Amino acid sequence: MDEIKKALTEADPFASWWPFIIAGIVFVIGTVRTYMGGQPCPNGNTIPDRVIVVTGASGGIGREVCRELARRKARCLVLACRSTEQGDALRELLRREAPDYTCEVFVLDLRSFDSVRRFVRQVQAHHPTVDALINCAGVIFQPGGRTVDGYEQHLQCNYLSHFLLTQLLRPQLGRSPYGGRVVNVSAHGYTAAKIVDRDDPLNVRQLTQSGRDAFAHSKLAIVLASRVLAKKLQTEGHQTTVNCCSPGLVRGTGHLRHSPIMKALFAKVLTFPWMWLFMKSPAQGAHTIVRLVTDPELASCNGDFFNDCERVEMSDLAKDDELAGRLYEASLDAVGLSETSTKEHTKGKKE
Repeated sequence: MDEIKKALTEADPFASWWPFIIAGIVFVIGTVRTYMGGQPCPNGNTIPDRVIVVTGASGGIGREVCRELARRKARCLVLACRSTEQGDALRELLRREAPDYTCEVFVLDLRSFDSVRRFVRQVQAHHPTVDALINCAGVIFQPGGRTVDGYEQHLQCNYLSHFLLTQLLRPQLGRSPYGGRVVNVSAHGYTAAKIVDRDDPLNVRQLTQSGRDAFAHSKLAIVLASRVLAKKLQTEGHQTTVNCCSPGLVRGTGHLRHSPIMKALFAKVLTFPWMWLFMKSPAQGAHTIVRLVTDPELASCNGDFFNDCERVEMSDLAKDDELAGRLYEASLDAVGLSETSTKEHTKGKKE
């Protein structure tokens, strides 16, 4: 014991550089993770009495969005999930974390327009007013060919079904005393999208798209159509706002499970440390969405794109008004709606 005490007394902490090297590495890693995590939501506003519909609620970013909105005292969360089992598991979690709110689970399969319409009828039967719609669900590298409606899966799941959902819920959003809010989750990847034929803005005649190209195109379509709808609602005097955001690069969402690279065990082991270091957690990816739903300062913000909780500039292609108009009209036709019928439906519901 005496020898140990003597060794500790005589020890020189500066005799070795290893403690400083280790401390420096820890500092760099912590700094990188903090920076890559992005800006947290700048407000802590509660949102009592709000009814909020969330697609993709059962996992990843959508799950964390629901948890945060429940903590912020939303009156009712409508969880749109592909199965009741997924939704029920999340509902039990939310009840433990925020026992004073209401949660409903309705099945929504974005691969089917019929499923979207059934979901909307259920929402309308329970809620004449909807205060926010968060279109968060999405797929990438999705296998399995076309949907039952005949569209490429990324196009329908990421864009067309959400487009239809938003159009059908316009009356309920228009009744919100707080001003309805639509938050469409896009991605940084929209800047890589290509529309080869302006007469075919939905790329329905492009039969050889890769999964990555189809994903990027679907995310660009979200931005283009959101801008058009935002302007139309503003022109018609509605208080509903429509904005887009990118959650950033987020790990742990399951989106990459169909990626050709991630199918190899070696690739998973090799990329995991870098994903942990450079990608956001699902909770960090939810911050921008939460701000767009809860922040009173954004009540009049309309037709914009957000990243890391701040408004950012869109790409030149995303600001192409003529292309956006073409895509919006093509989208109405694809989902079996028309601008006239949409206006009449909205007007009738408001009256």
